[in-house]
Amino acid sequence: MQTQLNNILQAAKEQLANAATLAEVNDVRVKYMGKKGEVTQILKGMGKLPPEEKKELGQAANKVRNEIEELINEKMAEVKAAAKEAQFKAEKIDVTEPGKVVKAGVKHPVTLTIEEISKVFMNMGFSIVEGPEVETVFNNFDGLNAGPNHPARDPSDTFYISDDILLRTQTSTVQVRTLQKEEPPIKVIAPGRTFRCDTPDATHSPMFHQLEGLVVDEGITMADLKGTLDSFAKQLFGPETKTKFRPHHFPFTEPSAEMDVSCFKCGGKGCRVCKGSGWIEILGCGMVHPNVLKVGDVDTEKYTGFAFGIGVERVAMLKYGVDDIRLFYENDMRFINQFK
Repeated sequence: MQTQLNNILQAAKEQLANAATLAEVNDVRVKYMGKKGEVTQILKGMGKLPPEEKKELGQAANKVRNEIEELINEKMAEVKAAAKEAQFKAEKIDVTEPGKVVKAGVKHPVTLTIEEISKVFMNMGFSIVEGPEVETVFNNFDGLNAGPNHPARDPSDTFYISDDILLRTQTSTVQVRTLQKEEPPIKVIAPGRTFRCDTPDATHSPMFHQLEGLVVDEGITMADLKGTLDSFAKQLFGPETKTKFRPHHFPFTEPSAEMDVSCFKCGGKGCRVCKGSGWIEILGCGMVHPNVLKVGDVDTEKYTGFAFGIGVERVAMLKYGVDDIRLFYENDMRFINQFK
């Protein structure tokens, strides 16, 4: 039995010497020290021996067991240290190696235009409000005095989600929400995305941006509208800019107008940008229709107001000389980086 214990110890030493991983060391532990291990089996079998042999063999077996356990613990520590060292070497960072160049992004020209327009109106005391892009038919049409037979309500012009829900075709929906939520005096602008069933081409897109304006207070007249928008044009395009208002029709304003500005490229002399006319159409506007004010329970005998809507992409195209609206949505950094 003593010879068997010596053989077990020697075999354990050789296997531990060749072990290179924690799993291999653990295999040695199980083989000799586990519940069915060789040393464990010898200790379990000593109950059948005479007392004098049991004492002598027990001492020898315990000595071998303790020695194997010590060898296993030493090997375990050695393997762990080697694994940690290998990990350190594998994860070593060369601090002298040049780092990766992180390119700074730039603001999109549409974002720049919205911020520039918003800043002009905020300096005139306007607040910024927002509304959802998924809207009700009431807020998009009925509340804006667009009757059941209005052509914009046709599915060929508007993206309907259901009979009562759609993607807003204009930021004018924020007018309705603001009138229902706030009491006069009101002086707000509402920039945001809008959607229409347009086939993409150089000047049309099914998704585009607008910036809506709304002012409601006592004594508001067309003169306030013209003065506000004339000041806006001069601040955005330059102090020499002239404005011109042409009669138009919008269901939510009466009277309604479209505003032109003198061409900021040629100064009104006529060029390719203004198609030789010297003027550029820039926005639609008008006095808020009484039917729209009534949606917000506004006393139309006491309050009046004006509203306007600006096509952001149109302003950006004119301001930056972009000749195709689709360039704004292609995410080509060669195009966007020009606006640093």
